[in-house]
Amino acid sequence: MSADVKLLEPLDARYLPREAPTLRVGLVVPQSGTLGLTGPSALDGALLAAHEVNAGGGVRGLPLELVLVDGGGTPAEVAREVALLLDAGAVDAVAGCHSSDVHRAVEAVTTGRTAYVFTPPHEGGGRLPGVFCTGADPARQLDGAVERLTERHRLRRWALVGNDYIWPHAVHRAAGEAVARAGARVVLRRHLPFGTAERALEPLLDALRAERADAVLLSLIGADLVRFNRALRRTGLDRRLVRLSCALEENSLLAYGGDATGTLYSAMPSFASLAEERRVRLAEQHRAVFGPHAPVLDAYAVGLYDGLHLLAALAARGELVADGGLERAAARLLRGDGAAVRRAWARAPLGPAPDGVHLARAEGLGFTVLP
Repeated sequence: MSADVKLLEPLDARYLPREAPTLRVGLVVPQSGTLGLTGPSALDGALLAAHEVNAGGGVRGLPLELVLVDGGGTPAEVAREVALLLDAGAVDAVAGCHSSDVHRAVEAVTTGRTAYVFTPPHEGGGRLPGVFCTGADPARQLDGAVERLTERHRLRRWALVGNDYIWPHAVHRAAGEAVARAGARVVLRRHLPFGTAERALEPLLDALRAERADAVLLSLIGADLVRFNRALRRTGLDRRLVRLSCALEENSLLAYGGDATGTLYSAMPSFASLAEERRVRLAEQHRAVFGPHAPVLDAYAVGLYDGLHLLAALAARGELVADGGLERAAARLLRGDGAAVRRAWARAPLGPAPDGVHLARAEGLGFTVLP
């Protein structure tokens, strides 16, 4: 079986007329850069959702099409591409799974013009009109995880290590409060530029040793997270330091080569090994459409899958609004009941996404979700 969905390049979407009326979504997903390794999985999640919508008759009879924008560029570059699509009338809504610095730039060009659903974990705070975030903020993502690991491993000295942009800064604020509640203390804080080479991590590793850290809260993303864990493995620090990541998913773990130390944890909304009926059915549907060798659907992919279905459900109800009403409309769909709400989700076989974050431990090339 192949996916029943048209995937367009931005230039084609801008300059070629639509062959027939459609619902077009600008899909902002990293195909390059630090988060590029998550791109294939996230794209599969979006394509699967669009396929399901189209197989169910589309949105009010209109097929759902996707216009792929590389979300791995600089915030200004990505926002400019989205603005050009909007200026040309080439997209009717925007959905994305990318870094929060890109998100803030994109929301500045979508607000008041079109609906924009941002699906990964985010930094919290207010949003411009017409923007809806489906992921967890740092306080909810870390809720209980720091305290639980501090108690389990008798931790006393936490280090906070992340990339240098808005989301890791917010994660570190929430983590600092959680560490204090757990009766431990933060002994080191570092923010690294995107693309920091492994050899440039030596001063950080020396600082971890000097401060006698016994745990690290990681808000590094993508390839930077992989390089940091490789550096720890090379020096043997991976066996001594308990690590809790807010961005580690299956594809980054595979890129790292897996982990068998028993000290690497992740707090994310979804894991492929999650023994829940919804997650099992999603994996089955993915294999049925894309085959057994498709990339594993990680948490970012599942978030984007659900975000596309949310946009389709909003459009089915005529509530794909670009003003402050989007958040209220989305909340009604995610928490409401009744025949009208059920009809809106008719093209989503799994219905609305569940709410929550799971703590899991890396074991080899996969994760074990802790009860």
